[in-house]
Amino acid sequence: MAKNYISNKAETPQLFQSKFMEFFSHTHPAVPAILYFPVVLIFLYLAFFEYKLSIFDSILLFLAGIVFWTFTEYNLHRFVFHWVPNSDFGKKMHFIMHGVHHDYPNDPKRLVMPPVVSIPLALFFYFVFYFVIGKYYTAPFFSGFVLGYIYYDTMHYAVHHFPLKNSFFLNLKKHHMKHHYQNEKLGFGVSSAFWDKIYGTTYKKEEA
Repeated sequence: MAKNYISNKAETPQLFQSKFMEFFSHTHPAVPAILYFPVVLIFLYLAFFEYKLSIFDSILLFLAGIVFWTFTEYNLHRFVFHWVPNSDFGKKMHFIMHGVHHDYPNDPKRLVMPPVVSIPLALFFYFVFYFVIGKYYTAPFFSGFVLGYIYYDTMHYAVHHFPLKNSFFLNLKKHHMKHHYQNEKLGFGVSSAFWDKIYGTTYKKEEA
């Protein structure tokens, strides 16, 4: 199996000369849950108690938000994080955003998205949903979407650092490890391999 990484140690390379910027590039794995789980609860509260949506509609939209997250996750990873512009500045930005993770896949401080990136993205998606499906339906949909994100970031840390034993999680880990150590042009799903199967970017049996 080809090794496409520079270091497989649990080390954190310095990205910035500025200590201020370097500090904000490090994120504890608990941060996504601490920061965003209250958001999930707030929007569920709005759906049920302020906007008076039915239980059926709320559950359906909540689940749809989770599914849409997996779709978003796949496309962001494949078409944004793995897009390498031709310019020197673009290549530097790619390395900061995602390339460093491929060079240092077990860096424990850069396995989850830093809030300086995730918060603007969350606001962007919220307003997209708000203008497309309206304020009321956005509440449960966005709640599910954010829960999907929490699961994604937590799972991403887990497949790199936790001793997983459950067969479902082990399969996700195997899928993601192939992306790092075998072929980074396949296997873009982290929390699910579903969209890799849909897009045809899953691994062939001989690559298993």
